Parts: sequence; structure tokens; C-alpha cells
Amino acid sequence: MNTNNIATFNTINRGYNQTFQPGKLSIGLVVPIERYENGPVPSMQDHLQKVQLAESLGFSAVWLRDVPFNVPSFGDAGQVFDPFVYLGYLAAATKDIALGVSSIILPLRHPAHVAKAATSADQLSDGRLILGVASGDRPEEYPAMNMSFDDRGERFRESFNYIQAMWETRPTLQNTHGNINADKLNPLDMLPKPVAGKLPLLITGSSQQSPEWAAQNADGWMTYPRNPVDQMRAIGEWKRNVEAAGRAPQPVMQPLYIDLVEDVNARPTPIHLGFRTGVNYLREYLQTAEQIGVNHLALNLRFNRADMDETLKRLGEEILPNQNSIQLAS
Repeated sequence: MNTNNIATFNTINRGYNQTFQPGKLSIGLVVPIERYENGPVPSMQDHLQKVQLAESLGFSAVWLRDVPFNVPSFGDAGQVFDPFVYLGYLAAATKDIALGVSSIILPLRHPAHVAKAATSADQLSDGRLILGVASGDRPEEYPAMNMSFDDRGERFRESFNYIQAMWETRPTLQNTHGNINADKLNPLDMLPKPVAGKLPLLITGSSQQSPEWAAQNADGWMTYPRNPVDQMRAIGEWKRNVEAAGRAPQPVMQPLYIDLVEDVNARPTPIHLGFRTGVNYLREYLQTAEQIGVNHLALNLRFNRADMDETLKRLGEEILPNQNSIQLAS
């Protein structure tokens, strides 16, 4: 198969480059890698061992979430730990797997703290950080931090710009988040800088932005699963907007909840944002996702009923080898 005509993605850092390759679908995992379907809070038992097992099996990335509060209506406390603290812990305990966040809620954090923490995690992991960012979808969190919910889109944009400015040496910036080096008499600088000079910033959903803004500014798009026809349409729109912005192609990723059953031929039955199925249908689904332009798929095993280590090993033996050869996206 001739792959010479596949447009390349930008080279950013080690984590981004190994996770996103044109025409190819890589597979990652959402942390925590455990079953907790009967309540919102995971046990986090053996959490590090499972991430290390995922790395040894060849999964390309693990993804953390930013969940400041356990909101009952949301029903999921994520990995419980603060994502940036946990990134530092994982950076020291792993060597190659990409460390992703899907996603940091920018309007709830000062961008100086996000920039400092993210570049620290990038340095500690030798360039393996992929930073997903979002505007937030849990209104209950905003009054808890004395912040408004309705204008979060504007604050998201200004935070995004602030974080990018911090990669420069002695940057100049003025917006609602701060005034940096306006007079240049005693210029400030933020350290450390990203390993590769910048961090990959992936936008989640719309994040209260126009499709044109997202296509102009993001290093990739995180979107929820849809049926293949709708997903292909959404990815096509993303690609057209990126091209209209005069940019190189930018990757697409999505999560997927699965419950992998023992019967390899079991057909899918729906669960939250995914399905319960056997390995053969999962292969079919992943092949379709690759063909319609998904570049990375993060599996969420929260509802998986089988032993978790055995499920990871099955995925590593029966699914990951099928992702090694590049397939042209149609």
C-alpha cells in the first residue's frame, strides 16, 4: 500500500507524535483502569500497576480527567487525584506511554498555574504530555469557586492564549487573567519551558468556541462517539475547517466505553457511550473508526465486568497488533 500521499501532522512532542499518526488509529486507556459501575468513586486500587501493565502491553496513551468536585448529577469522580499531581507521579513511574489529560477545565483554573504545572509534567516525562482543554460542563462547580458559568467560553479563549504565551521567553501579554511584562523594565519569565518548545493543546468538543476558532488554534480535536455516519460527517467538517484555516491536518480522538465479554463473536449491546461486545466486533468498530478518520481512541473500562488485568492482556494480544499497520483513511 502506498502511504506517500498521506498528509502529515505537525511534530510537537514525543507523546503527541507517537499517539497521532495520519491514516492510523492508535489505542489508549482512560484512567482509572478499573470497574466502578455501581458508584461514582473508584477504589484506585493497584492503579499504578495497571498503568504500567498498559504501557508494557503497548497502549499508546493513558488519559486523566479534571474533576475538581464529586458532582452527584455527573456521576463520575474520575481518577480522584488532581491530574497534575498524578501526572508527575506517572511520569516518574513510566517511560514511554503518552500522558494525556482529557481535559483540563480552563475557566476553573488560573492559566499561570496550568502553564506551570503542564510544562513541569512535560519536562518530568521527557515530552510525553498531551494537554486536552475544555470549558467545562458541570455548572455546579462554578459557584463553588465563585466563578460565573455563562461567560466561560470567553475565559477559555483568554486562558488558552495565556498558556501559549508562557512558552515564549519573557512574554508580553495583557488580558483578564493578568498583565505580564507590559513595561519591560523588569521582565518576568515562567519556567520550565516545554521540552519541544510548545505543548500540544487539544480542544474538547466545542468548548464554547466556533468551529472556525477551534480549527485555527487547536492541535487536535477530542469528540464524543457518534454513529459512524454522523462521526464521519463531523470529522469531515473538522478537516474542512482546518484546511480553510490554512493549517496542516490536525488529528481527531474519541473515547469509548466498552465491556469486553469472553465470547469473541458476541454482538454489541449498548452501554453508556459505548457497548458490551466480543473482540471480533470491537475489531470491526476500530477498523471503521480508522477509516472515517479517528486517529486515537481511548477505551474506558469502567463498566467492564471481566478481570481487569485479563481484559488488558486480551486487548494487548488481540486488538493492539491489528493497529500496527497504517491504513489509509477514506
